[in-house]
Amino acid sequence: MLRGLYTAASGMIAQQRRHDTVTNNISNIHTPGYKQNNAVTRSFPEMLLSMTGVENAKHTSIGRWTSGVFAEESLSIHLQGDLTQTNQSSDFALISNIEVEGLAFDASGKAIGPDGEVTFQPQAFFTVQDPAGEIRYTRGGKFTVTGDGFLMTSDGSNVLGTNGAPIQLPAGVGLDSLVLTEDQRFTDANGTDIGVQLMISRIENPNNLVRQGNGNFRFAADDGEVRPTVAGERIEVRQGYVERSNVDPAQASVDLMSAVRAYEANQKVIQFYDQSLQKAVNEVGRI
Repeated sequence: MLRGLYTAASGMIAQQRRHDTVTNNISNIHTPGYKQNNAVTRSFPEMLLSMTGVENAKHTSIGRWTSGVFAEESLSIHLQGDLTQTNQSSDFALISNIEVEGLAFDASGKAIGPDGEVTFQPQAFFTVQDPAGEIRYTRGGKFTVTGDGFLMTSDGSNVLGTNGAPIQLPAGVGLDSLVLTEDQRFTDANGTDIGVQLMISRIENPNNLVRQGNGNFRFAADDGEVRPTVAGERIEVRQGYVERSNVDPAQASVDLMSAVRAYEANQKVIQFYDQSLQKAVNEVGRI
């Protein structure tokens, strides 16, 4: 009898996780470079039910029974977000549309090869170094310049150049007087290269990234496939723009209502079990 209680309880926990994920997406709709997060659920291993205890009856299979569901993990959707023009020289937006020979990626950013193998579209990221000295990757391009000329993200991480060191602008030079070229180099008003170039990293499979907070990602292990981007990879950085989050407000609202209703449905089941068990306790008390 309690199997249904446990199944409903696991459903409530899974829907709570889904609800939290969707509300986090909604709260970050206006966060530059934010990537939508989706909660992935799966059922517990199925069990094969058989009829037993019947004298002189042969073994009979009844069917399969699933004992519940659980929230397995959360996956980020690394699709390109729309751009918003800010006209701020410290704002930068990445446009990443990397192609892989022989593959055509769909709207979800994946392609299925002739052998059925699924390949996810590589994505480009700004490369930063957090205050602890760890390498991180981000699409949030709202940068600031410190008094010492260091280019930093909003959370205090250093933006790295192609030399692997934090970018530091020459003394007395601000972003207002600099222009970013197609190969992510900074030049002055006269077109003179000042020796600073943004490091844009190509992540072969963005699903290997782990959300770190403040729009930053890291690799779960050291086996992540990452390398600097090269010419011809259809990657562009626009100055004076920011990339909006790729959260779909309409779909997020639908997912939120769906999670709430599924939670309530499982809650009703648990209330029914609670009332039934209470009646049983009362009946036992009368005997």
